[in-house]
Amino acid sequence: MTKSIIKRSGYLVLVLAVLLSGFQIWQGITSTLSATYFRPAHLSWVMVLIFLHIPFIRNEQHRLYVPGRIMDLGLAIAAVVSGYFIVSFDYNDINYLLYGLGTPDLIAGVVCLALLLEACRRTVGWVMVIIAGVFLAYSAFGNFLPGTLATKAYSLQELIQFQVYSSNGVFGSALGIAATTVFIFVLFGAFLEVTGAGKFFIDLAFAIAGKYRGGPAKAAVIASAGLGSISGSAIANTVTTGSITIPMMKKLGYKPEQAAGIEAAASTGGQIMPPIMGAGAFVMAQFTGVPYSDIMIASIAPACLYFFCTLLYVHIMACKLGLSSAERTEAVWDVMKHGAHFLLPLLLITVLLLMAFSPLLVGVMGCGAILVTAALRNHSRIGLQKIIQGMKNGALLALPISAACGAAGIIVGVVGQTGIGLQFTQFVMTLSGGFMFTALLLISLVALVLGMGLPVTAAYIVLAVMAVPLLGDFGLPVLTAHLLVFWLSQTSNVTPPIALAAFAGAGVADANPIKASIEAFKLAAGLFVIPIMMAYSGLINTDGNAFGFVVGVIQTLAVIIAMAMAVEGYLLRPLTLVERILCAISLPLLLFNPAGFGLLGLLMTVAVVILQWHRRAAFPAKEV
Repeated sequence: MTKSIIKRSGYLVLVLAVLLSGFQIWQGITSTLSATYFRPAHLSWVMVLIFLHIPFIRNEQHRLYVPGRIMDLGLAIAAVVSGYFIVSFDYNDINYLLYGLGTPDLIAGVVCLALLLEACRRTVGWVMVIIAGVFLAYSAFGNFLPGTLATKAYSLQELIQFQVYSSNGVFGSALGIAATTVFIFVLFGAFLEVTGAGKFFIDLAFAIAGKYRGGPAKAAVIASAGLGSISGSAIANTVTTGSITIPMMKKLGYKPEQAAGIEAAASTGGQIMPPIMGAGAFVMAQFTGVPYSDIMIASIAPACLYFFCTLLYVHIMACKLGLSSAERTEAVWDVMKHGAHFLLPLLLITVLLLMAFSPLLVGVMGCGAILVTAALRNHSRIGLQKIIQGMKNGALLALPISAACGAAGIIVGVVGQTGIGLQFTQFVMTLSGGFMFTALLLISLVALVLGMGLPVTAAYIVLAVMAVPLLGDFGLPVLTAHLLVFWLSQTSNVTPPIALAAFAGAGVADANPIKASIEAFKLAAGLFVIPIMMAYSGLINTDGNAFGFVVGVIQTLAVIIAMAMAVEGYLLRPLTLVERILCAISLPLLLFNPAGFGLLGLLMTVAVVILQWHRRAAFPAKEV
């Protein structure tokens, strides 16, 4: 009986997942349903899949497994029923605004919230549930708090009406982006995998970088830059790409912790690399009203600087360990001959995004383009079974994102309903003493704590609602403030004690998770430095000041190099004590440019680099 239940639920998940992907593509092409009806339908479908795909009791041998699966089926039915009431609700009837919700609609709203929290628990863990629960409790019992923290106590009627039967809570913009653009691009990534395009990008990275010192590590960085944003998850990319790159790095001579840290840092960077920057960037476009093409263009320079930073640390690590290049790599031309056609879909979506087409439409066209492109060559052509597998994988990969964004909508709704965001801004402003650098440190700490339990997109949404107004008070442009917060939201993937991507990489590398997270933290130093430069330089060119932008890029580049030399004591050869001290002194000058002394910091850094070049160890050119 148990095997029969498992088998049937597996088939049901397959059918529902494929149908969900088909439904999303249909909606993306036709836009038949308005957001009022599409978002509840999407969330209900997602919750049904979560309850059927992720059992309440994971152990199939447990005696309560079958009763647990029956309960899961009951929860799935409850999700369908509550979704039906929400979708069929008459939003044009103003009686509910005057007299409140009817009992069936109120119960449906309560059930929807409860099921959403349970779906979040199964997909992203308890932390998201606890945070959303605390915010709901604040909305209901905030009148008992002292001083400025106090707020009006909202009744169950008011709470459900605002959170469920409006576009301000669960079914707000966060879920809207997850249910449209993000889902489609996750599906695009799934099609890349089943067509073999993902393997092509990894092979191309190894062909480009494998012949240099520490080649597999550098190839891992390059491959993750291309694939990380498409996968939509630093953790997923660490596991998939890392299953190929980590064993090669270990074989070359990297310690397991170093291999795991390199892959985690590189995969995290994929979330900030255009043209597809993970789910959070699409949410940013919705929040800011800035076209996604502008966000993408503004992010190119910071993303390239991040990967330069990671590659620099990888190179220094390889030099200090005395590692050589990979034993054998394919020629770039040979790899391109085999899979160059896979570049066409990426080129297409990049051009369309730059032309300011709707990201949703671009994602749908990208899905079609990858299937058509794969069909151009015999070795990459796939059949119906692979297409179905891609549709299933895409739907299942999107489940945690939609559930997390729905729960994040609860938090956004409470902030809007109670005005707690203003209190947070005043609190941090007071605590920082009016200094932007101190405020950035506090926001970084909040981002780190949030990221330990929330997916990156959910952490960004919470921070954007709470911290961006504060950064605006310091005079930062809206796009700069959002990008800064977006970057800081990524730090939890690589920062001890809970570095999620590093822990995933440690599992692949059979390494110590804490040591792997320390290595990842060091390699991902750009995640901390570059947001500071966004605030203190013209790195984000929002006003068309080309000169300020160039100065910001040079300044950031110098900071990265000076910091690497000061921390590692190595560039092309070991640094002398004087050289290391000069780098340490130049760092604050470059970061904050006090009294115009940033130029002096730049000259000191350049001087040390020139000394290193003239006194470098005699490595063959290809090894360096």
